[in-house]
Amino acid sequence: MERDSRAFLWDVRRAADLVAEFTAGLDAEGYVANRLVNAAVERQFEIIGEALNQLTKAAPGIAHRIPHLPEIVSFRNVLIHGYSKVDHQIVWSIIKTRLPVLRDIADALLAELGPPDA
Repeated sequence: MERDSRAFLWDVRRAADLVAEFTAGLDAEGYVANRLVNAAVERQFEIIGEALNQLTKAAPGIAHRIPHLPEIVSFRNVLIHGYSKVDHQIVWSIIKTRLPVLRDIADALLAELGPPDA
């Protein structure tokens, strides 16, 4: 059974929430120093990138409403394939500046579309 395209948006939202949970109380220096949190956050960004990649295939009209979607998917690819060169300062910057915007967009789209089918 093909996943409902809304499920991909729910995946984005859940992963963004987890990143916020994992990084709560940290500053940039604390984030960079914490390898466990780095690994957990990077995994959630991989999920976000893959969910948006799949959304592009399942519902291109919805996917096109997400600003910077190709860059988000590319970021996922960097985390997976360029794992040895990840700049944790850049990841921290994305957590603080771009992830809240993406979560808000996912929320707005989910409000329009409703919950995924059970």
